[in-house]
Amino acid sequence: MLTAVDHVQLAAPPGSEDRLRAFYTEVLGMTEIPKPPVLAARGGCWFAAGPVQLHLGVELDFRPARKAHPGLRVTGIEAYARRLRERGTEVVWDDNLPGHRRFYAEDPVGNRLEFLEPHRGEPLTG
Repeated sequence: MLTAVDHVQLAAPPGSEDRLRAFYTEVLGMTEIPKPPVLAARGGCWFAAGPVQLHLGVELDFRPARKAHPGLRVTGIEAYARRLRERGTEVVWDDNLPGHRRFYAEDPVGNRLEFLEPHRGEPLTG
């Protein structure tokens, strides 16, 4: 029986770890978590914010995900979007999910990320 999503893995090109670290820690406010040594030798980096973990793994023939994406629930979505814009990340708002405010952004290697917050007093969906 499934009990939770442990992490989401996104792909990244070789040599992009420094850009990813800057984005995921300084822009998104996540904390880098150490990879086990045997996995660290493969490159990439892992990040966490509370129970949310995103793993970025090196893929030699990298192509950013354009449709597939993690959906990251946030609080204070307006302030969070402003934080991203102030740090040079484009924010694209989308009003097509009932009961939520949400926007999309891309990480430095082009992976699509969705940020969403339920409207107060509305039931959660998804």
